[in-house]
Amino acid sequence: MGFSCGIVGLPNVGKSTLFNALTATAAAEAANYPFCTIEPNLGRVAVPDERLEIAARLAKSAKIVPTQLEFVDIAGLVRGAARGEGLGNQFLGHVREVDAIAHVLRCFPDGNVVHVEGSVDPIRDAETVETELMLADLESLERRVLQMAKRARGGDREAKGQLDAAETVLEALRQGRPARDVLVGPERQRELNGLQLLSAKPVLYVANVEEASAASGNPESDRVAEYAARHDAGSVVISAAIEAELAQLADGHEKREFLATLGLDEPGLARVIRAGYTLLDLITFFTVGPKEAHAWTVERGTKAPQAAGRIHTDFEKGFIRAETITFADFVAHGGEQGAKDAGRMRLEGADYIVQDGDIMHFRFNL
Repeated sequence: MGFSCGIVGLPNVGKSTLFNALTATAAAEAANYPFCTIEPNLGRVAVPDERLEIAARLAKSAKIVPTQLEFVDIAGLVRGAARGEGLGNQFLGHVREVDAIAHVLRCFPDGNVVHVEGSVDPIRDAETVETELMLADLESLERRVLQMAKRARGGDREAKGQLDAAETVLEALRQGRPARDVLVGPERQRELNGLQLLSAKPVLYVANVEEASAASGNPESDRVAEYAARHDAGSVVISAAIEAELAQLADGHEKREFLATLGLDEPGLARVIRAGYTLLDLITFFTVGPKEAHAWTVERGTKAPQAAGRIHTDFEKGFIRAETITFADFVAHGGEQGAKDAGRMRLEGADYIVQDGDIMHFRFNL
């Protein structure tokens, strides 16, 4: 699995419609009233990657196994969630469990779908959710700092490091800035991560527009893009309604024709995944052979033994070397044997940093 992304937002912004479309299921009920999603629904979708299909074709692989992305459909938040309003406690707890946040913002007018705030304003909605996450972090940190300080005075070096990071974040939160805006040195990053703060999670803003604006966006989605850029966050424009219709089409040709009529060349899922990968700085490597072509996701900067461990822990424990071919070389020379014959296969050791698109075969010994 690549990573888990929580779909959040105010009620009636299109979260569950998007979730249903992305997972092509009806697991999350999309209804025109708040809190139709009580428990977080989980859905795993295959990550589309044409490189995997090309590699499988060249290797004559019998099976294709894409990497997966997990979406979590989380109950809608309302103002006051940090104080337990609505389903605030459940919402905050579920956000804590995911790697990143896909914040769906309503950018479409529709008199038939009520907005909990009474009007359409995606920036106000973004700030409402952000404020609740920051308030929850502030309350949590203020309690925990007292405990950290006590342990630090007792000589606990780990507590001292955590206290330094926590105090830096507290100052930012009191100024109305989320934890993700806090710049810390590499030595403090581990302490900051250990605080498990809600407002530290990377955010992708998903501007949900009406069908007619799916290709080019609208003034509200333009505001979202500008807001995201100012806050060093990702943004993407989709129409959840279109994605829902697209999910009902089983035939690939029908899907392409449907997209073409709307001026789109790909479904919104592909854009969300690419934005998500950029957000979390993830890359994909492949293992390819006659039995199967398999895609794997790791964080950028991952070394070969840890990448091998994604396949099986034994591979990491007994790692010897990685036989590596770039995707470009694999294609240019017609597959693994051609790349070998051309001298384009490299033997990489434990310090090798895996690159996006690498085709790898791990040698290990237990």
